[in-house]
Amino acid sequence: MKKTMKAANLYAPADIRVEQVAVPEPGEGEVLIRVKAVGVCGSDVSRLMETGTYTFPTIPGHEFGGEIVGLGAGVEDVPEGARVTVIPLIPCMTCEYCLIGEYTLCREYDYLGSRCDGAYAEYVKAPAKNVLLLPDDVDFEMAAMTDPISVALHAVKKLGIQPGDRVAVFGVGPIGFFSVQWAKALGAGDVIAVDIFPEKLAAAGAVGADVCINARETDAVAAIKELTDGKGVERSLEFAGSPITQEQCIRATAALGSTVWGGISHQPLNLSEQAVDDILRKELVIRGSWNSSFAPFVSDWENALAFMGRGKIVKGDVITHRLSLDELPDAIQMMLERKTDFNKVMFFP
Repeated sequence: MKKTMKAANLYAPADIRVEQVAVPEPGEGEVLIRVKAVGVCGSDVSRLMETGTYTFPTIPGHEFGGEIVGLGAGVEDVPEGARVTVIPLIPCMTCEYCLIGEYTLCREYDYLGSRCDGAYAEYVKAPAKNVLLLPDDVDFEMAAMTDPISVALHAVKKLGIQPGDRVAVFGVGPIGFFSVQWAKALGAGDVIAVDIFPEKLAAAGAVGADVCINARETDAVAAIKELTDGKGVERSLEFAGSPITQEQCIRATAALGSTVWGGISHQPLNLSEQAVDDILRKELVIRGSWNSSFAPFVSDWENALAFMGRGKIVKGDVITHRLSLDELPDAIQMMLERKTDFNKVMFFP
């Protein structure tokens, strides 16, 4: 008889069932991981409740850390018992983008938690090549946030920060929260956090944001202009995923500056005449940022783990909910409806 485990299975949008399923068996080149902590990505909420996964049933969840408890055939580099995190994107390695190391642009990728079973479960299997060992001082909660930490690094690197540049981060949920820390680590001067939730601003302030602006109470662009003698910040970053903050980034960025957008709004963007004028007259650079890099020599994941291991990137108060897997359906519903304030939500199978 096969061993079973508890898992949150998605049968259709908004149909999440915590049930007993078979423990996966690692195939050739795969490992079996006992999940110790798994976080909710912002994309998980719409995926579970509205759009669904690519097939049903699927076990979602792609931000996790755990311990290797089984090895498939041919796996030699990763020992049993190792503490690990896992890159959820599984590139095809044959398309034109994979051949140049741009795995996030892969045309035929697989993905833990959306295209194949993920980590909202007691156990998950994953390719050994996607596994990264944790530094000694990185706990499982931090391991489960290596993905958003790497996504934040990927975006901040695109800003082209020069020493002393002022940076505004619009939206300080988990990725914006870590972006504040990365901006500081990469040489930014003053970092300005902008959000509409006081608790998120407080968490960002505790890890390095020099100024926190509640955009529900204050005109964020006007406040930034006042703080910079009318010039604006040299760099801005958008992780709120809103057309409002996308325009604010343009308006708040100084001439010859850059703004990077990583938030997903799922809405059209109609820029004001003033914003378009700013893009042209200030010769702004607007860049998109998607996911994170993990090709050799440029791996955001390896850099993230190194900085986490040295205590340069910390979790602070970003985790607001620590829950059991049985609480997952109600927690996702809470996040969809925003029934209470939350930041990072973490499950412990």
